[in-house]
Amino acid sequence: MTRVRYRDPRAPVAARVRDLLGRMTLREKVGQVNQRLYGWDAYERTPDGHRLTDAFRAEVAAHDGMGALYGLQRADPWSGVGFADGITAADGARVTDAVQRHVVEHTRLGIPVLFVEEVPHGHQALDGTVLPVNLAVGATWDPGLYETAAEAVGAELRARGGHVALVSALDLVRDPRWGRAEECFGEDPHLAARFTRALVRGMRRAGAGVVLKHFAGQGGTVGGRNSAATELGPRELHEIHLAAARAGVREGAAGVMAAYNELDGLPCVANRPLLTGLLREQWGYDGIVMADGTAIDRLVRLTGDPVAAGAAALAAGCDLSLWDACFPRLAEAVARGLVPEAALDTAVARVLTLKFRLGLFEQPYTCGRPVHETAYPVRELSERIAGACVVLLDHDGRTLPLGPSVRRIAVLGPNADCVPHQIGDYTAPQRPGTGSTVLQGVRAAAPAGVEVTHAAGCALTGADESAIPAALALAAAADVAVLVLGGSSARDAATAFDSNGAALAGAAGPAGMTCGEGVDLADLALPGAQSRLLDAVAATGTPVVVVLVQGRPHALPDLSGTAAAVLSAWYPGPWGGRAVADVLFGRAEPRGRLPVSVPRSAAQLPVHYNGKDHGYRGYVDQPATARYPFGHGLSYTTVSYGPPVLSRASVPAEEPALTCTVTVTNTGHRPVCETVQLYVRRLSGGSSWPRVRELRGFTRVRLGPGGSARAVFDIDADTLASVSRDLSLAVEPGELLLETGPSSDRTRGARLTVGP
Repeated sequence: MTRVRYRDPRAPVAARVRDLLGRMTLREKVGQVNQRLYGWDAYERTPDGHRLTDAFRAEVAAHDGMGALYGLQRADPWSGVGFADGITAADGARVTDAVQRHVVEHTRLGIPVLFVEEVPHGHQALDGTVLPVNLAVGATWDPGLYETAAEAVGAELRARGGHVALVSALDLVRDPRWGRAEECFGEDPHLAARFTRALVRGMRRAGAGVVLKHFAGQGGTVGGRNSAATELGPRELHEIHLAAARAGVREGAAGVMAAYNELDGLPCVANRPLLTGLLREQWGYDGIVMADGTAIDRLVRLTGDPVAAGAAALAAGCDLSLWDACFPRLAEAVARGLVPEAALDTAVARVLTLKFRLGLFEQPYTCGRPVHETAYPVRELSERIAGACVVLLDHDGRTLPLGPSVRRIAVLGPNADCVPHQIGDYTAPQRPGTGSTVLQGVRAAAPAGVEVTHAAGCALTGADESAIPAALALAAAADVAVLVLGGSSARDAATAFDSNGAALAGAAGPAGMTCGEGVDLADLALPGAQSRLLDAVAATGTPVVVVLVQGRPHALPDLSGTAAAVLSAWYPGPWGGRAVADVLFGRAEPRGRLPVSVPRSAAQLPVHYNGKDHGYRGYVDQPATARYPFGHGLSYTTVSYGPPVLSRASVPAEEPALTCTVTVTNTGHRPVCETVQLYVRRLSGGSSWPRVRELRGFTRVRLGPGGSARAVFDIDADTLASVSRDLSLAVEPGELLLETGPSSDRTRGARLTVGP
């Protein structure tokens, strides 16, 4: 029988993996599951370009190969990489090829290395195009637009030599005090699953692999505390926190990243029931599991021994490490009998399988490889997402859109003229002149003859109010004041970092930070100086339009008597200022919807819409409901909804199939792009206590003034399924209410009987 050779592209991937694995020494196998080196330590900038470092060469030699290299092109204050010493778009393909050539030509088997890059909202590299953060993406309620953007970002990544994108997609904003809220698509599992599917599809079309962060339940930590404990029971985990992962796995994600948090006392990276029992055996997943940065080293507190820590992670189902000192010692773990070599072979096989699937053995180099063509450039898509994510939370029906009677506009606030405050965490330095602030956007959009004035009024954080009087003078002299408040995740050279790149609490740089990894808040209210600036500007009598540039939903007081309009732009990316201005002037209709509930205060948390339905009436001192509910978003017109109409009043649980139709009418005088939402509410039956309601579908309809359209939802088992007693998904008999409406708190329902 002729032996299959791993270099034969005609052979099946599994056969090639077996052949290559059979040729490898224990040392080489350990090298393939390691990702220890920080990528920016692999090169040095020279007057003639870039050269490979001795540290990189030694890392390759240590295991006669390298499984993956993280962040070769990463640039930010933590890595210390900038334009003076980093890798620009013009250099990316050439430098990755130099690294790859060394690995291929200076190792016995010539196994290519995987280039793994951070792509949280665009490639985190010099000249990488920045998208709005995931929370802003979630506010678009437009997975199709995001899929197109993900494809374009994937193409940009591959053109620079990257293979695998690390993207946060699996976490949910269950507690907005968590600093990483901006990395989530929202609070709802269905919404997150839809965007996760779009992400994987788009990236795969561009030839890029995606590792989905973080598996699992990291958004459910107690008190919104980063990398902390969770109190998730199995049912909460399955009902809320696994839907996006399940969707990503089905779409062919290259991998998932084991999260820092623990479940039932066991860290995810060492949690065999999670990584093997659920992910591999129940879901049938054959991609890789990557550890989060230094997560395996943290296991030493459990094992007391770094060798045993590496063995524990490997035995649980972790295939690829990140920056740790434990996985490089897996050969010792095998020799001591802590883990069988067969377990190592399984992990190595998964890493090799990914390399074969990405075509690295046939085409290890980037230069000369055909570039994936996309329909739109990434920058255009970033601007389109920025426009689609703006949520009109409140307005008086008169002030917006700004009309011809407005001749002087005061643009005020600490976020009015600062691109770094618009782009979020995990972003590379931007070239001077990149982007458009809200102030710049308003000035560009204002008709001829309209005067635009500006003052910050106060700093983002701190109690200094000395600049408020200057802002008040401008506001008093204006026809309208646009007050740009919110938060910032901007890091700088003064920021102190933990070993994994998270900002250290209390170590904010001069500009201050209120969000991002490591920046959790106990109080969700706007910083004191910002609140006092808002009150003072409103007291001038000039109509105030509040624009919130933020990475989390800040708790808001009742602004109905203070502001004429309130908008949330989230972190809209570098060009978000232009998008906000287009909405203010009515060149674009506000069409964003809340992907997360906006609380009245941190004291009332949790406030997410889909909690258990126990009929709680609220606190004595304040309501238990959100200030603005999940799904909420107004427009410049009015829209009415008819009752939902079901094609069938009853269906069998085995094969439920019907349609739900609702007629939506624009009753105003401006066009609208309406997001019609479908919720399921259980009235009786089922095997566990029901939730208030659960999002199970949404669609968009465009309506001209006076126009009507029918939104039709196809209802099937996926729509009606719930988590059963054995934690599997099943359609359970009982009485349901299928609800449609413009938000989670404004629905009309039709009763459906699901028979046994």
